[in-house]
Amino acid sequence: MHDDLTARAQSWLAEDPDPDTREELAKLLEAGDHTELAARFSGTLQFGTAGLRGELGAGPMRMNRAVVIRAAAGLAAYLKAKGEQNGLVVIGYDARHKSAEFAQDTASVIRRARACTPGVRRDRRSRHRGRRLPGSRLGAVVGVGDHLHGRRTGILLAVLRAAFPVGLVQWMGYTESLFTACAAWSLYAVLTGRWLCAATLAVLAGLTRPSGVAVAAAVTVAALLARRSPRALAAAVLAPLGWCGYFGWVGLRLGRWDGYFAVQRLWHNEWNGGSQTLRRMRDLLVSDARPHLFLVMVTMTLLACSVLYGLSVADRQPLPLLVFSGVLLLIVLGSGGVYFPRARFLLPAFPLLLPVALHLARASRRHRALVLAAAVAVSAYVSCYMVMVWPSAP
Repeated sequence: MHDDLTARAQSWLAEDPDPDTREELAKLLEAGDHTELAARFSGTLQFGTAGLRGELGAGPMRMNRAVVIRAAAGLAAYLKAKGEQNGLVVIGYDARHKSAEFAQDTASVIRRARACTPGVRRDRRSRHRGRRLPGSRLGAVVGVGDHLHGRRTGILLAVLRAAFPVGLVQWMGYTESLFTACAAWSLYAVLTGRWLCAATLAVLAGLTRPSGVAVAAAVTVAALLARRSPRALAAAVLAPLGWCGYFGWVGLRLGRWDGYFAVQRLWHNEWNGGSQTLRRMRDLLVSDARPHLFLVMVTMTLLACSVLYGLSVADRQPLPLLVFSGVLLLIVLGSGGVYFPRARFLLPAFPLLLPVALHLARASRRHRALVLAAAVAVSAYVSCYMVMVWPSAP
């Protein structure tokens, strides 16, 4: 058995184009670490909901250039079989480790298979997402805080949100940045009485993520309470259309009206009132003798956000902000499914940080500096841990 495992590893080593993973695999072979070799050569990496992903490393059960090249070859063969070998193939990448190399390898394979025109266009919007979108997003966050409690509170609110424990994911290929931009500007438009603008942005938020229902609910509730305005009534009707369109599109793709919910059921991601979340928290904080640090951080973030929502209610935040944060929190806490990305799902819920921003705005300069420095330090540590140690998606 060990001879067969060694032979497969040596065969993989001979074809691996990456010097880093070649060196890693050569050391395992030299050390005779058959347990680790078996883990890496026990099968092949499978596609999931977010595509092909896994822990970086050598071997077919890890994410590496050799695996990406094989997957790209399979895609090229599929396109050729469908008669689409000359169709357009869009390849993107972000700031994650090896992402650019994976994109270039994919482009090379597709180009050689003549499945698309030569070359790969670098998507600057994806590469510089953290530079461009935050300008508009933080503008809206600052605007909400400034509108309610003054410019200092608005700036502190933006800084606190930037220091969110998993804030680094805004540099990655996730939709939280776009969704937050739409949500923040929509809420700011509601607070300033721009109803049609708020509804339009709510539609865009609903088309971005299914949690856009939180934005739609906030706009609709506020608009109905201001029913004396025809524009407000129009906004109440328009705001949910993006969210409805999102679910409708999934239903059309699957050929059934409950298509989105059918997909969620396959991943056990159904509403359970928070029972699964509570069990997971209990296991991590009580039963598990050595819980993973990242999962502990996720748990502490969920608990902190719950407390912050209570403080937001006590502070009598405007109803649109309470509805938005409350619905988003209910979705994250009340659903089943995977646990580890839930801190990321709460990134758009910036109104939860308003009580802290308001407290810091009234505090002494020294106290304010200490709190912000600690928040930034914790965020930096968690972000580094997330990308360098945590083996799964954030």
